[in-house]
Amino acid sequence: AATKLASAEKLMYFCTDQLGLEQDFEQKQMPDGKLPVDGFLLCVDVSRGMNRNFDEQLKFVSNLYNQLAKTKKPVVVVLTKCDEGVERYIRDAHAFALGKKNLQVVETSARSNVNVELAFGTLVQLVDKSRGKAKIIPYFEALKQQSQQIAAAKDKYEWLVSRIVKSHHELWPNVARKMQPAPEFQDYVYLEGTLKAKKLFLQHVQRLKQEHIERRRKAYLALLPQALDALVPDLDEIDRLSRSKAEKLLEAKPDFSKWFVVLEETPWDAGDRVDEVDSERIPFDLLETPAAEQLYEAHLEKLRNERKRAEMRRAFRENLESSPFVTPGKPWEEARSFIMNEDFYQWLEEPVYMDIYGKHQKQLIDKAKEDFQELLLEYSELFYELELDAKPSKEKMGVIQEVLGEEQRFKALHKLQAERDALVLKHIHFVYHPTKETCPSCSSCVDARVEQLLSTRFLRPPHRNPLGETNVDRINLVILGKDGLARELANEIRALCTNDDKYVVEGKMYELALRPIEGNVRLPVNAFQTPTFQPHGCLCLYNSKESLSYVVESIEKSREAAAGRRDGHAAQLPLTLVLVNKRGGGGGGEGGETLQSLIQQGQQIASKLQCVFLDPASAGIAYGRNINEKQIGQVLKGLLDAKRNLNLVVGSTSPGLKEPGDAELRVVMCLMCGDPVGADEVLLPILQAQPCRPAPG
Repeated sequence: AATKLASAEKLMYFCTDQLGLEQDFEQKQMPDGKLPVDGFLLCVDVSRGMNRNFDEQLKFVSNLYNQLAKTKKPVVVVLTKCDEGVERYIRDAHAFALGKKNLQVVETSARSNVNVELAFGTLVQLVDKSRGKAKIIPYFEALKQQSQQIAAAKDKYEWLVSRIVKSHHELWPNVARKMQPAPEFQDYVYLEGTLKAKKLFLQHVQRLKQEHIERRRKAYLALLPQALDALVPDLDEIDRLSRSKAEKLLEAKPDFSKWFVVLEETPWDAGDRVDEVDSERIPFDLLETPAAEQLYEAHLEKLRNERKRAEMRRAFRENLESSPFVTPGKPWEEARSFIMNEDFYQWLEEPVYMDIYGKHQKQLIDKAKEDFQELLLEYSELFYELELDAKPSKEKMGVIQEVLGEEQRFKALHKLQAERDALVLKHIHFVYHPTKETCPSCSSCVDARVEQLLSTRFLRPPHRNPLGETNVDRINLVILGKDGLARELANEIRALCTNDDKYVVEGKMYELALRPIEGNVRLPVNAFQTPTFQPHGCLCLYNSKESLSYVVESIEKSREAAAGRRDGHAAQLPLTLVLVNKRGGGGGGEGGETLQSLIQQGQQIASKLQCVFLDPASAGIAYGRNINEKQIGQVLKGLLDAKRNLNLVVGSTSPGLKEPGDAELRVVMCLMCGDPVGADEVLLPILQAQPCRPAPG
């Protein structure tokens, strides 16, 4: 109850966190060590204490108040721990205060931070009368107001966190520094403290992580049906397998690693796998989840339904073929009652059986028309006495129908009378104007087929090269490869040439021009074709996955550029893909690729680009060396053959002939073996689709 305190050279503490850790905080001493007391907070614990008699406690408080009252200093009674307060204790404390003159009571809870500031504010107002009088609010009313205030502050703080924190990798110290200037952060920390602010942050981060995992799970589950379709499309293979055996079957599939990945740490969502954004393969342990099991069962059910529908489609077609009620031209409405049964309705949708019936009708009609055409040819004498304009009278048409009427092939088209009459008129027109346009066989007409074969198998005479290169004794070769591969091989080939860059192929000397390219082919300096260089072929080199990707990208860019220029020669440039290695290279590709994997990748790319593929094994050389002279000769021979084909010109005795297939052709090329033959030799082999002599290979 003293009003003057001496505390010389004592440290000032601002929070209990500083106790025992004074060196970690700013140290301030009390000024002069003297502290006058202006007022007192008389604290009364109104919670239920162990072995404590509240009446005795209230007597102690009463005696203490009497001592404080002697100081003539303001006193405020503060009821503490009201969050656990006993109602009788609170009433008794208020009754005690009522017996004193102007003694004010504030109900507080330090744990809930309710009315703590009000208690000090009330005392300050009593000390300094110039201040406005504080309104004292009962504990439960203040608690309600504070709860509302905290809820509003929490909403704003959570909004701030959601705006700033977008990744579940964020850490609290970094985020707290970012949020420090924001009033939403300051208000919530003031009301609830830093620990609760951090707790809400961690909850938000955990929610972000779960949302990320769920997105990945949905992506994997969306991909799973495609994986099952690709790996186990056959129902017989999995129909009676248990789940464990089905999983073993999947692992044994060659393309298993394309769709799935087996993780060392499981489950997949508990490790680092969830953060591999670029990963598109499905964690294999995902198959153990209920959602994946449902998709597997759905896959089985789909295969069973597809088989059943296929059986129903087959049965429906067989029903159509065996039914005597389905005739050419009969509408579906008339045939339905004779064809359909409950199974067809259950398993086939209307568009499906309508499509099957339509296709079957087309086959029936086409066969009936073909038979009717044969019938017309058999009765050729009916059409000999017509007028030259080939327009028969009604009487003549009646005679024709009367003669043919008893024939079954005539009756087969009784529901297609208009088409039957049109066939008769078309046949009459053909009799008097026999051309390939009026031939009843249409596209199967021999004359039309010969003309079509000649036009598709023979190349038109190529336009003269703007560079004037018509001499076959020159070979222009592009060498494509990154990281020095192109330059190195170009130097090796030049070392095999004569001093004037000549190279011998099959005993003949050719001038060899090389253009090594290692950069972006869209740049003029790396273009395949220049004003002074017209390529005849391209040698594509690779020794790793990266260099193979460069080759593919360069070829695609070159073809796109050729398509933009409408340059058919550049778009069809002969390519040869070769697996090589730089000098001094090891026994595998860069990045740890094995020889076998590089060969397989090269074969796939060669198939995609439709080009020749050479690998070290095919030439009998060890990996780690570049291609040998024999392989270079094979490549150049292939380019020469392709160049000759492009320069092939079909000759004729008439200067006015421009297209192959004209009647006056003297020399043509056999469509099967490529040899020039006389016009009198070419027709029969074409029609029989046989070579005029055994073709090599």
